[in-house]
Amino acid sequence: MIYQMHEMQHAAVSPLRAWAQLNASLFGSPFSALSYTPVGKAVAAGCELMLRVTQRYDRPHFGITETTVGRNAAAVHEDVVAEEPFCRLLHFRREFQQNSRRKDPRVLIVAPLSGHYATLLRDTVRTLLPDHDVYITDWTDARMVPVYDGAFHFDDYVAYVQKFIRFIGPGTHVISVCQPTVPVLAAISLMAEDGDPLTPRTMTMMGGPIDTRINPTGVNDYARRHHIKWFENKVITRVPAKYPGFMRRVYPGFLQHAGFVWMNPERHIDAHWDFFNHLVEGDGDSAEGHRRFYDEYNAVMDLPAEYYLDTLERVFMHHLLAKGGLDVAGRRVAPSAIRNTALFTIEGELDDISGPGQTHAAHALCARLPARMKQHYLAPGLGHYGIFSGRRFRETVYPKIRDFIRAHG
Repeated sequence: MIYQMHEMQHAAVSPLRAWAQLNASLFGSPFSALSYTPVGKAVAAGCELMLRVTQRYDRPHFGITETTVGRNAAAVHEDVVAEEPFCRLLHFRREFQQNSRRKDPRVLIVAPLSGHYATLLRDTVRTLLPDHDVYITDWTDARMVPVYDGAFHFDDYVAYVQKFIRFIGPGTHVISVCQPTVPVLAAISLMAEDGDPLTPRTMTMMGGPIDTRINPTGVNDYARRHHIKWFENKVITRVPAKYPGFMRRVYPGFLQHAGFVWMNPERHIDAHWDFFNHLVEGDGDSAEGHRRFYDEYNAVMDLPAEYYLDTLERVFMHHLLAKGGLDVAGRRVAPSAIRNTALFTIEGELDDISGPGQTHAAHALCARLPARMKQHYLAPGLGHYGIFSGRRFRETVYPKIRDFIRAHG
């Protein structure tokens, strides 16, 4: 019933939102004399803040339309090149000059299926584009997937990764960010064991929970303190009738968002108070920066219940991959089968989601991979998001990824 109650609550505040919208227009319009008074500015700022706190946030757009290749500008087109019920494969196709014969490495970015949309990796994509042919997994909000499309388990995630790798073709380089590192390592291990000629050239794993027993964080401790039935009873519910996924069992996005916020509530309260003050003071640049960040941060999607519970149990509670006991589709996963896919692990020194050492654990699991095909980087002073987004990612982390891919291409 929690999903239905959430929908009723949202409907109940609609009159208040309409009132706030009216007042925001009245006190915020440049054609209104009230907008130039201190009281008018405060009322307009408070109404906009109220509207933003209570509104629904849809999937953001990547908005990448151009990049620079060599010394030339190149248009970028976002194409859907493969589609499954729970995921689309996007290709950021660069439009070169007619005489260009560049053969840049093909890179598959496996985005997390953990609440936020793949657009959270916008900066990662934009940074890779000048030197790479980029693809990314764009996961679908589970409430939009009809129940007749079936369930989606951890094993299905692994199968999707393998399918997309094979679709892109030989010589693919895979980058997994956070949560996908485990299913990606499983997918590549099984491909290597089969001697699949389309097994990727490299796998770059960034801030992922390969072994959460190492340097556990608050997120890891929370998962360990509760039984799987507790999560199933407390956070799993069914999609209401207004959505295509009616009756599908999900971990709702609004519950995930509440969890994100309560991990650090003071920071968000301060950010919203600063936003209010920026509006009153007329600091448009700072206010717009707040809008951009929270348009992305507040856009969350429902997760398939089966996948969420599978991941909790296999990765965070029982550490099956790290212990050598992970089975996928009836097959035991053995990373030691990987011999020709170079491994690069990246961690943030200040990561409070996947602690330093958790991703590096992949090196011991890939025991038969030669030392010359393994690389690790601990990014000093960077937290979880800093290793794949932001200025320091672009300046310090990305060059290492670019050089690693070319060294093993």
